[in-house]
Amino acid sequence: QVQLVESGGGLVQAGGSLRLSCAASVRTYGSYTMGWFRQAPGKEREFVAALSWGAEGTHYADSVKGRFTISRDNTLNIVYLQMNNLKPEDTAVYRCAAVYRGSVASYGYNYWGQGTQVTVSS
Repeated sequence: QVQLVESGGGLVQAGGSLRLSCAASVRTYGSYTMGWFRQAPGKEREFVAALSWGAEGTHYADSVKGRFTISRDNTLNIVYLQMNNLKPEDTAVYRCAAVYRGSVASYGYNYWGQGTQVTVSS
């Protein structure tokens, strides 16, 4: 069983930055591909970014490329999402997710956090 807890959300003006964190409680954290998703009110859940447990590296949605960076600390069992140059359309609940030895191109995550709200004002 994997438990994921996000933090770092908040209110920020357009052009600003936020860093989200997701702490995982699992012994074999290094074997999990970690992802970030978001869901805005009235919209479907949307993939944001993923970071492989292995050599695949990272994968980003086109809408965040060049602005968001996903990273992980395998000693602390934390995955981060650094968000720069935020736009009002980035407003959403952001959730992290994990899948054991998953591919960054596959969205078959089976563990999810509760989410953290990010609000970007214009």
